[in-house]
Amino acid sequence: MELKINQLDRTTAGNIVTTIHWTASKQDGEISASSYGTVGVEAGDTVIPFADLTEEVVKTWLDEKLELVELENNLDAQIASQKAPTVASGLPWAQQ
Repeated sequence: MELKINQLDRTTAGNIVTTIHWTASKQDGEISASSYGTVGVEAGDTVIPFADLTEEVVKTWLDEKLELVELENNLDAQIASQKAPTVASGLPWAQQ
C-alpha cells in the first residue's frame, strides 16, 4: 500500500498544521484501488515548524491517527471486487 500526503492545511498565525489530506493506493497487476481522506491534528501534535516538516514526519502522524490495517483491507476488498464483480449493469439489447 502506498500512502501519499496530498495537502496540509495550517493556520496563518503560527503555521500550525490542522488537517492532513492523504491518498492510499494499492495495485495488483492492472487492477488498482484507492482511498482519499483527511485527518485533523491537534496543535500539540504539530510542534515542528511548518517549514521544517518532512513527509516522513507527517506520515508518522498519519500512522498514529489511521487504522492502516483496516485501510489496506479495504483496498484489498476493492481489488477483489474488481476481479470478481458481484453486480453488473447495462442494457441487454446494447450488448450485441
